[in-house]
Amino acid sequence: MVCWRHNTAEEGEMITASIPARALTAFALLLLISGLAAAQVQQVYRYIDVDGRVVYSDKPPPPGAKDAQAKRIGGNSIETSDLSFTTAQAQERYPVTLYTFACGVICDSAQGLINKRGVPHTVIDVSQGDGADRLKRLTGSLDAPTIQVGDQYATGFSEGKWQGMLTEAGYPKTPPPRTNPVGRPSVPIAAAPSGSSQSVAPPPKGSYPQ
Repeated sequence: MVCWRHNTAEEGEMITASIPARALTAFALLLLISGLAAAQVQQVYRYIDVDGRVVYSDKPPPPGAKDAQAKRIGGNSIETSDLSFTTAQAQERYPVTLYTFACGVICDSAQGLINKRGVPHTVIDVSQGDGADRLKRLTGSLDAPTIQVGDQYATGFSEGKWQGMLTEAGYPKTPPPRTNPVGRPSVPIAAAPSGSSQSVAPPPKGSYPQ
């Protein structure tokens, strides 16, 4: 940074006139610093190449790379994401939303399936706030649990169908090592007849907690 001062016969006038300019300069410097701080945070990829070496790169890993993960670099440290590179890609393209409520074993099993696969997702409680309205706008009904994967959705819990939707969207069938469950704790998945789906209608809207 370079600072200078004009020495003229009209120095007093120059100093007074330069106050707005100094304010603008300070504001410009603030924007510059903010931009530099934002530029210091970027996404990099960690993977193991074909020779067994650990590689960090700002470009996606090549075919054949192992243990690919998306990471963020901020300041002087690297923040490791709990998501694998494959999961992060699927989440960006096909985000998952679970519409549910405290309906018992069916809703718990639906939540457990998503947790077991380590799929990041948003949980909308249809018995709270505008949850029921959002579900009805999506499906035209109030049957839960309902899963939404990208633009697709399935009403009622069907393990086979839900697994297929998540797999088709690119989510791994098993979570990477050391990945913590997302959402509620994982629970055992109750057995359901093959090809069937289970859903429960939430209580009337008038009985929802306000």
